[in-house]
Amino acid sequence: MSAASRLVGTLGLLAAIAHRSSENAYRKASLIAFLFASSLSAADAERLALARQAQTAFDRVEQASAPPLADAAECAQSQAAMLAVALPTEQTLLHYHKGYCELAAAAITRGADAFVSAAAELDKGGAPVLASIARLRAGQAVEARSIVAGVSATCPAFCDQASRLWLGWLALRGQDLNEAAREFAAQPESGWSAWVAGRKAFQGGQYAEAAAQYRQAADTWGRAQRDPWPALAARLAPPPEQTLALTELGAAELLSGHPVEAITTLNAAVQSGPPDARAFYLRARAKELAGQREQALEDYNMASRTAFANATGLASGEAHLYRGIMLYRRRDFARAEDEFSSALNLEVPAALRPDTSAWRHLSAVADGFCAASREYLERSLPTVSPFFPKDEAKALAARCASTHSGL
Repeated sequence: MSAASRLVGTLGLLAAIAHRSSENAYRKASLIAFLFASSLSAADAERLALARQAQTAFDRVEQASAPPLADAAECAQSQAAMLAVALPTEQTLLHYHKGYCELAAAAITRGADAFVSAAAELDKGGAPVLASIARLRAGQAVEARSIVAGVSATCPAFCDQASRLWLGWLALRGQDLNEAAREFAAQPESGWSAWVAGRKAFQGGQYAEAAAQYRQAADTWGRAQRDPWPALAARLAPPPEQTLALTELGAAELLSGHPVEAITTLNAAVQSGPPDARAFYLRARAKELAGQREQALEDYNMASRTAFANATGLASGEAHLYRGIMLYRRRDFARAEDEFSSALNLEVPAALRPDTSAWRHLSAVADGFCAASREYLERSLPTVSPFFPKDEAKALAARCASTHSGL
């Protein structure tokens, strides 16, 4: 047998044992390689040295729960060097190693391009589950079936847990709360089970229960964000939605009759991430109910300005809605009605459209147009959100009806 043939056999044995066997077995494989090395040419010996270096670098990353960026980068580079001289039979495993190490690095740097590059290598390495997770972390669309395909032999131990979290996340994005709850159930410590339970309770009008579940999710995700060195499995899980959790917790506290607590929670939401118009709007509503009228007007203004700033174009129906509420509370009913009309003519979010329509009719009624607008206001009330001042609107409509009948 030629030296080259012996090298091929050695590398194949090293790759197979390194991937599937224990550390002790790998050491035996390394000894076999050493015994062969004395009979190899200089070029073959250099190639074997590259193989050893690549495998050692990969083992260092794979065996660490939270591999450092330097180790992950060195690993990816060593796999690339080995790929340049690899035989066709060795390339799949080397691509997997390179993709895994690139994924470990991307999980630290959080660069979308780094995740995409890792996904491409993992595809070549026969690791579809990890490739899909990499694409999801890059913000790319992925079909659930690419994750459900099963955990392949090249997938590490945390694959099943990570894939289930992402399946739950995808179900959540599709508004399938029951499916999301099933996927998250196996990992209650992740915070996602509590988040879904809160969503379901909120939809059922159980606001106190929703607040309790949202608080659990927010506390869990808050602790995760404070972890200075999370494990790779945690880095690859769906990113915690801490700002959203605090915002929805504030909403549930508001609707369960605790506006002061809601203000505190929404203060934290505003401070925890990029400015969010909904958080300002909910805080304004909470301040209204807490009797803080001027502070509420300031927050309605901040909600409008933030919605304008976050709009993809120059127009924002949501911003016009919040500005209209501010004008209504200042009793500038005619201008408020114009703002609500502008909101309806623009891309106001579907969830806000019933409220926007009701606010427009409420402004017209408040401005004295009883005969023309009272009936429209009353018809709009069954579809409004729980944040709309329905009792206030009913009282105004009743006074309007009484005045009109008296005429």
